[in-house]
Parts: sequence; structure tokens; C-alpha cells
Amino acid sequence: MDSDHDGSSAGGGKDAWPQALNRPTEARDTPDVMPPNGAVPPNHALTTPPTPPAEPFATGRGIAGLSSPYQVVAALALSLIGLLACTQVAMVFLHVAPSNTLTKEHGKTIDRWIYPEFEQNWKLFAPNPLQQNVAVHVRAEVVDAGGSRTTRWMNLTHEDAKGIRGNFFPSHVNQNELRRGWDFYINSHDSENRPNGLRGDLSERYVRRIAMLRLSERDYGGTIERIQLRSATSSIAPPPWSTEKISTRPVYRVLPWWTVTSDDLPEHAAEKRRDAARAEANQ
Repeated sequence: MDSDHDGSSAGGGKDAWPQALNRPTEARDTPDVMPPNGAVPPNHALTTPPTPPAEPFATGRGIAGLSSPYQVVAALALSLIGLLACTQVAMVFLHVAPSNTLTKEHGKTIDRWIYPEFEQNWKLFAPNPLQQNVAVHVRAEVVDAGGSRTTRWMNLTHEDAKGIRGNFFPSHVNQNELRRGWDFYINSHDSENRPNGLRGDLSERYVRRIAMLRLSERDYGGTIERIQLRSATSSIAPPPWSTEKISTRPVYRVLPWWTVTSDDLPEHAAEKRRDAARAEANQ
């Protein structure tokens, strides 16, 4: 009897167990009264529900991270960019490729796409690469106290080459001025040196000024009244192992004599000629 009474008293009476069983899980796991200093009484674990791990931020990378409408827009934009890139590559390839069926049939369309923004100055598989050396010569008719005389031919291309060889930073003038000027003249004149367009007169004045600029650097002891230019074109010799036979003798294209005017002279030479004319008039 006493043991039953003690057991019921120790457990809080007979009604203690049913009450404990009817409590929620949180209430059964948590003690009614916390011991001092937060100590956990023996045989009674202080438990809390485990916190589930935080889920990663559910966002994709790139297009996958966009919503469906934006994914459609991005896909269309990438498709358009890819189409333009493929079209550009195809047009440039056809522009620089040798003549073929496509370029003959759609040449105007290709040119409208390429020019002027995407102009290419090279050819793929060039059928006829440059195999010649072209030199430009000039000579002058000089008038002095003893009369008029004609100078020897001066190789302007050779003078430019001397300024380029051994120079790590060659001048743009030495490299391109004379060469581009002569090409400008040749392309705007026929084989009889007659202008074939409106640019003919401009090209003539341009090469005359180049020639007079070079001649004014030398003292011929008189006044240059007329100048004459010519080109010497010689084929490049084949390599020793080749059986090809090519003549390397130069072929000349001689231009007519041009009378020098004040517009053809550099500024200091033009001023000097004007002073000489004024002095002659005063005498």
C-alpha cells in the first residue's frame, strides 16, 4: 500500500500519466520548469524540432534564369545575330573569292552589301598576284644663262626605297605617296595617256606636284620649265628551281612633257620663282 502511494505521489498522483500522455509532443519534450542556470535534469533531454536546411536560391544562370517570355525574346535575338554573322561571313567570302557562278549572278547584291563599310582590299586564292617591279622616273628641262638643257632620269622609286630600307619606322610618304599617286594616274588614263574620266586632270596635277617636290630638293642651277615622267616595269625573275622563262628587261611607259606652272611648285619654290619674275620685270 505504501509503495503504491509513494509511486503515485512521486509521479504527481494517479492522474499524472494520463495527463502526460494527452500533452502535445512539444509539451512532453519541454520541461515544465527549467532548472536554474539552464541545466538539463538527468534522464530528460531538452529537444527542439530540427531546422530543415535552407534550400538554395532557385535561380538559373543565363537564359535559363529568365522567365518564359524573356527566354523567347533572347532566343530570337541570338538567332538574328547568328543569321547576320553568317550572312556577313558569306558575303565577304564571295567578295574576296575568285570569280564563280554565284558572284557572276549576284555580284551587284554582294557589292551593295560590302561597299563602302566592309570593303576588302585583298583576294582569296588570287589568280594573278603582283609579279612586277614598277619604278617611276622623272627628268626636267632646265633653263639657265647658257640656255636650256635636259637632266638625266631620276629614279624617284629608288629614292623612296633608300628611305625605307633599314628604317624601323619608315615614313608613310616614302612608302605610299609616289606608288599610290602613280596608280591613281594609270587607272584614270588609257594606254595613250588620255584621261578616261573626270579624275584624269586631278591625277596629272597630283603626280606633277610629287615630281616637282622631289626635284626642288636639288639645285640644277636654273629654272625648271618642263618635266617628263616615265615608268619602268620589269618582271620578277623566277626562282632558280623553276623552269619558267620570263624576260626581266624593263618595259617603259613614257608620258608627254608637261610645262611647269606655279600650281605645280612647292610653296618655297613658287615664292622663289615669283621673286625672280619680279626682279626680271624691274630690270
